[in-house]
Amino acid sequence: MALRLHLPHRTTAGSAPSQEPPHLGARVYAVQRAGAVLVALFLLVFALLGFASGQKFFSIQGQPVLGMSSNGLLSTISVVVALVLLAAAARGPRIASTVMIVLGPLFLLSAFVNAIVLETRLNWLAFSISNVVFSIVVGLVLLLLGAYGRIGGHLPPDSPYAHTATDEASYVDERPSTPEEVAAEKAMREAEIAVVQHTATADQQRRVRAMAQMHTRADRRRLWMEFDAADENRAPRDEASPDRGVPVPHLRVGRRLPWHHAGPRSS
Repeated sequence: MALRLHLPHRTTAGSAPSQEPPHLGARVYAVQRAGAVLVALFLLVFALLGFASGQKFFSIQGQPVLGMSSNGLLSTISVVVALVLLAAAARGPRIASTVMIVLGPLFLLSAFVNAIVLETRLNWLAFSISNVVFSIVVGLVLLLLGAYGRIGGHLPPDSPYAHTATDEASYVDERPSTPEEVAAEKAMREAEIAVVQHTATADQQRRVRAMAQMHTRADRRRLWMEFDAADENRAPRDEASPDRGVPVPHLRVGRRLPWHHAGPRSS
């Protein structure tokens, strides 16, 4: 019976694509960028048609454009907003999302303010009731597009703004958890304050310089506790050192001790 050798399969460029999930945030980014571009194009068309109607710049009685009223100032503002949206979409979907979240409330505020000044001399943008409705609709659309996949209790699985389990697992709690660590944290703060106030001891200065090389709070605390352990181990050795012998009493020259002979010494 012949033996067949099974070698590992090597994937080539022409192989079928693997069943991998789509790029994280692809759908969310596409919606945000496309939404910013579409709103910008509509505003740009509205502004160009307003300029083409030959309207005055500061007229409070605007010319009808796409069922709304417009003057030169409103057309200019529409062009500026459209260019801002297009630039944000070109820079990236995250920037486009932020810009839309900012512009949305501004459109709603504009609708509220201009609804108050309708039919008055303060109606500098030549607003009509249709313009107010249009501003409300555009403001809500911008808010929804900017917040899509970014704000909400249940974000889409592919949202780049969602907090995944990996992010939570990578979080490290560096707060002290034992009485020894709490005491070390207190001593660390006292030493750092003393260094700043130029009242630190030589040991505190040495420890603070060593802690400056650490990058995390837990590492600095661990280093401080290692200094404490080293000092505790050094103290017993200093007490048991042979150099610290029993002191010898001082003997005065010429004092006769009991074992000295009283008679004359033989030559």
